[in-house]
Amino acid sequence: MATLYDTANWMINNGTEVTNKKLQKLVYYTYAWFIALNNESKDNIENRFFEARFEAWVHGAVCPDLYDKYKKYGSKTIPCQKSASASFSADELDVLEQVRDVYDKYNGNELESICHQESPWINARAGLQPYEPSHNVISDADIYECYAARL
Repeated sequence: MATLYDTANWMINNGTEVTNKKLQKLVYYTYAWFIALNNESKDNIENRFFEARFEAWVHGAVCPDLYDKYKKYGSKTIPCQKSASASFSADELDVLEQVRDVYDKYNGNELESICHQESPWINARAGLQPYEPSHNVISDADIYECYAARL
């Protein structure tokens, strides 16, 4: 199984001008689409691209651990990562490439706007004001329902 950081490194090294905000969304969409493509129902999610927790922050879906690792870059482009290349399965690589092909053309602010229109983030922020901080976890069941419906 790939890790959160393997996935982030792949996106940084294979994307265009990846900032922390953009990275958060690219990694989230990788996680989300993998769940939708590789599970049978929202009630039995066994297959995940990697283990992580995404929270419904003001600026969209965010994995706090990943945010902490790259926050030093602020809104600047994260430089390519010189690290050992992870070994991804054919299915994992397919999802990575599809997410990059669909979402890499957007900047972090555009991806934030897209995320704000989707039910997993909206559901996790129920009852909160748009500016109100949150550590509410985005549920895998909501992720599955949202993205599987698009298949």
